[in-house]
Amino acid sequence: MVKLSVIVPFYNVQQYAPDTLKSLGANAREDFEFILVDDCSRDETPDILARAERELPGAVYVRHEKNGGLATARNTGIDNARGEYLTFLDGDDWLAPGYFPQLLSAIEELGCDFVRTDHVQCTGRSRSIHRVPNGRRGVVMNPRDAILPADRSTSVDYAYAWAGIYHRRLVDKGVLHFTHGLRTAEDRPWIWKLHREAESFATVGLLGVYYRRGVASSLTQIGDVRQLDFIRAFDQVIAETAQDRDADRLLPKAVRTYCAIISHHLGSIERFEPAVARKLKSMSAVALRRMPQDVLDEALDSMDVQRATRLRRLRRRPAGAGVAA
Repeated sequence: MVKLSVIVPFYNVQQYAPDTLKSLGANAREDFEFILVDDCSRDETPDILARAERELPGAVYVRHEKNGGLATARNTGIDNARGEYLTFLDGDDWLAPGYFPQLLSAIEELGCDFVRTDHVQCTGRSRSIHRVPNGRRGVVMNPRDAILPADRSTSVDYAYAWAGIYHRRLVDKGVLHFTHGLRTAEDRPWIWKLHREAESFATVGLLGVYYRRGVASSLTQIGDVRQLDFIRAFDQVIAETAQDRDADRLLPKAVRTYCAIISHHLGSIERFEPAVARKLKSMSAVALRRMPQDVLDEALDSMDVQRATRLRRLRRRPAGAGVAA
């Protein structure tokens, strides 16, 4: 029986894939499988993965004939997974030796639906530890209790799918799949759904995932139209949260987070292509008008002056008009 399925999407990461695969080898076990999903790469990544399928114990190679984005690639991995537990890794990141056995032991001892972990962020030669914004460690909790408060960073703001491990019952319940086709912010509707619909989780202070920042091919570094999928992602968060039994309590957090992300993108708008920058402004203005207006008023009142002013100015622009950040 497969105990752990590790889902690893790859797209044009020939420079980094060998390190990723080497770290998987340092975590291999007879009851682990590594599902390597190539999302129609155009470089040497497919050749590297085909070789890994032969050489890496537990490797299963799946190739997309059409690029679908990270969310779709992860879903392919989930659909092919046979493990009692599932976890994720991105194709340009890597692991400490023996990390997955420790992670598996943690969730088995706690007996909860999912476990969230800290990680090491790597930018060039710089290393920094990033921790789950949940103070209680090694204690099984109701995930709903970790969504609030609205005005502080909480567990739903730490949206990295690879920073944790998940029991198969979440797949069976329909909670673990991602929204098909989302090319950025795909973790956001996913982490909110996980916290609303799973029954139990815990946070552990286990370091072992090394997250590579500043990769030139990463969508966070590319200012093209795919970046605007964050609007579709957060629209989904708002719509689903509005239908939740605790909507009155949870919507302020969802709206405030959405506003903060819009402000973040507007604050670095120079990295976008000009046509995309104009589209970002107009789509963000419309998104603000779609939000529950009373909740939006409260969110803006709670934000710092710079961000609130930027968003209020955007909100006032007539529909269809050019929007100034």
